[in-house]
Amino acid sequence: MKETKFYLITDTHYFAPKLGCSGPEYDDFMHYEQKCFAETASINRSVIDYLKEAKEADNVLIAGDLSFNGEIESHREFIALLDELRESGKNVYVVTADHDFKDNDDTFAFGENGRYSPEGTKRECLPELYKNFGFGSAIAEDREHLSYVAQIGEGVRLLALNCDFKKKGNHHFKEEQFEWIEKQAEKAREDGQMLFAMNHYPILGGQPLMSLIEPMSVRDSHKTATFLADNGIHLIFTGHMHNQSINVMETEKGNKLYDVCTGAIIADPAYIRLVTIKDEKTVEIESIPTPDFDFDTKGKDCKQYLSDLFDNMIINVFTDMRDDTLRAMNKFHIKDDPKIRFALKMAGKFVCGVKLSTLGRLLFIKCPKSLKKVTLLRYATDVVRHMFEGNQPFVEGTDEGELFIAFLKRINPILKKIDLKNPDGTKADLFDVLKNTAGNYGIDDYNATLILK
Repeated sequence: MKETKFYLITDTHYFAPKLGCSGPEYDDFMHYEQKCFAETASINRSVIDYLKEAKEADNVLIAGDLSFNGEIESHREFIALLDELRESGKNVYVVTADHDFKDNDDTFAFGENGRYSPEGTKRECLPELYKNFGFGSAIAEDREHLSYVAQIGEGVRLLALNCDFKKKGNHHFKEEQFEWIEKQAEKAREDGQMLFAMNHYPILGGQPLMSLIEPMSVRDSHKTATFLADNGIHLIFTGHMHNQSINVMETEKGNKLYDVCTGAIIADPAYIRLVTIKDEKTVEIESIPTPDFDFDTKGKDCKQYLSDLFDNMIINVFTDMRDDTLRAMNKFHIKDDPKIRFALKMAGKFVCGVKLSTLGRLLFIKCPKSLKKVTLLRYATDVVRHMFEGNQPFVEGTDEGELFIAFLKRINPILKKIDLKNPDGTKADLFDVLKNTAGNYGIDDYNATLILK
């Protein structure tokens, strides 16, 4: 095989601005939103323009959630951008996901009269819409499950997968999909091809805490990861969680699966991956920040604009718990109950008002001098944002990390009583899970060399 390079982006969530994205109802929607809406066209334009000029690779992979919420007009405008990319000499390969098809009643935009539903897109229409971007050049295809195989380099094949079916709230692969994947893996071995995969939904949870919450990865994630690795598929690129992470699992047979999850380009963190498959066992990952875009960002660069949007989402939740409890309850579909309302209000007051120095005294924990004036709200917001950004900095040896570990030690007797299972069925050590969620002690989530086998 020859060395193969490609760029990868995910969760483009393109929205056609002419459909409408302004007004009081739009502002209310964005109050709790982590990703951009009105800005997506500008961000996507900036990324596509960058990729058109980028010289390191001729292939571009896009790992699903192409449109904001399945609007047909959004697909048309996004495809026009991809046509530009293809005309610049790039080969584009996409997979779709559940944000790419919706009935007309499930789409939404914001016009003069408030929220309304523009025309949606049927799932069965997606292969034809994106025929020039992987589906039409496939060497093997599973049309029912919107999956295909493409030859993207000499000796290198892409297994483009889709598991947009849900079972009990979780996306999952059907048994017939496993059979098809097994056949493609066998064919690749017979042909002397290195086979790697792309799927919108993560196989391995992004951060340790995410691995315990099934909707944050595919259903039966351990079984699925084992199946892929033992069939010779050691590398998969995913999105969905708007999370920047690289995780690895080793099967009982000693086979590895690396899940490279990439953040959405329209939300914090926003990155482009440059991937170099050097040979069948060595892959280099490089992360490139999403470029600044043409929009009124109040003088902020792309990174600051998106991270502030993320922070505002967290802050709005807690301040509304304190100041507008019913609004927060309605957002998260919590049935109104005076006792619950009171509890949430008190929790909001505590998180928004207490400083870490006060929290330390209450728990008999020494608070580092540098953090004494920091509020619990600010600290918690940073923990959550870093969990999505990857390379979480709250590690041993830092003031923030030492305080977090001290807090975990204080509540560890409670953590030990909570019975949560790891994906492999073993009991989760919540102390270790939370420690490794706040601080990254493993693979660099941005730039890494992966040894597949």
